[in-house]
Amino acid sequence: MVVFDKGASSSTSSLPREDTPLLGKPRPLSSQFKTFANVFIAIVGSGVLGLPYAFKKTGWVFGALVLFSVALLTYHCMMLLIATRRRLDSVLGYSKIASFGDLGFTVCGPVGRLSVDVMLVLAQAGFCVSYLIFISNTLAFLFNYQFLGLGVSPKSLFLWACFPFQLGLNSIPTLTHLAPLSIFADVVDLGAMGVVMVEDVVIFLNQRPALQAFGGLSVFFYGLGVAVYAFEGIGMILPLESEAKDKGKFGKVLALCMAFIALLYGSFGVLGYFAFGDETRDIITTNFGQGLVSTMVQLGLCVNLFFTLPLMMNPVYEVMERRFCGSTYCLWLRWGLVLVVSLVALYVPNFADFLSLVGSSVCVVLGFVLPALFHMIVFKGEMGWRGVLLDGCIVAIGLIIGVSGTWSSLLQILAPTA
Repeated sequence: MVVFDKGASSSTSSLPREDTPLLGKPRPLSSQFKTFANVFIAIVGSGVLGLPYAFKKTGWVFGALVLFSVALLTYHCMMLLIATRRRLDSVLGYSKIASFGDLGFTVCGPVGRLSVDVMLVLAQAGFCVSYLIFISNTLAFLFNYQFLGLGVSPKSLFLWACFPFQLGLNSIPTLTHLAPLSIFADVVDLGAMGVVMVEDVVIFLNQRPALQAFGGLSVFFYGLGVAVYAFEGIGMILPLESEAKDKGKFGKVLALCMAFIALLYGSFGVLGYFAFGDETRDIITTNFGQGLVSTMVQLGLCVNLFFTLPLMMNPVYEVMERRFCGSTYCLWLRWGLVLVVSLVALYVPNFADFLSLVGSSVCVVLGFVLPALFHMIVFKGEMGWRGVLLDGCIVAIGLIIGVSGTWSSLLQILAPTA
């Protein structure tokens, strides 16, 4: 039932926000090109690095089909969120829904906000765990020294070496002055992807390893989880649509951007798998050895993710401090959360396996289940049975993917290594 009581109809200040800090203070409305760039920045991240390994598991044709299907469904659910917000704004008479959490509160009250908050915290924290896994595994690969007598693995040493610096970065109350690092992060990501794809083509032409097109249904949910993770960014869609100058064309711009990202992801995953076949590793950059160019690309990605981590943790702090500290800054809470994220990263060995787990367990709910559910609740009196059935199917499919994909990912993570 949609909430239209005094709490729900008050000003935006009554609706605590958990938006990403990259948006910062209100900015001038964005042109179509800037909107395209903002959507690209919000979606493209470290998940792309696990796609070649996922294609190795699923087969390149099957993996590509799953990837493009997830892109289409993600776009559809993003548009459901926008349609739901616009419908509620037309009823309320003015725009007060600034974020996914605001929408959840308006539609379902405190339960709706709690659902979004929980999924948001788990997703953002999961992203940060994957960052630490990537950083520690990559540095251990590049500088694989044997620390005799210390009793720690290279991965553990590099992870804990990062820990005090992350405590310092995550202690900063406001991270708006770190926002320019997001531009650096995306430049590094694009540069790394370009270098990797060129190297992939050269290696494939020289080696031509054996490839499989279909890996079987047993790995379907695994590939699905990685793909969902790679396209996660739905929490940014409502703020980005609010910033768009021409909101009537936002859907078209979003569609073009999603199509471009899907083609980029598909090319990256296919070329990575084509280059190395069964030797494809969970972090594709480690397949290139320790040459100068490869080392610079990997170190650049590590620096990128190192400074992106506190930005990605900030929505977690906003939610946790709002719920447990009266929206006041709490240093010990932040340090405790950094410790928890570091401990999880320490005990998860495989980068791509963890991407699949987060994608299946959290991102599916955040990206598919909740948008379709909120849309069905708001529009159920106006939609025909086909519309209700479509939303209901998305919710059901999302829950099935969530349960099955989580189980499949856990089996991969817990499976004994050969």
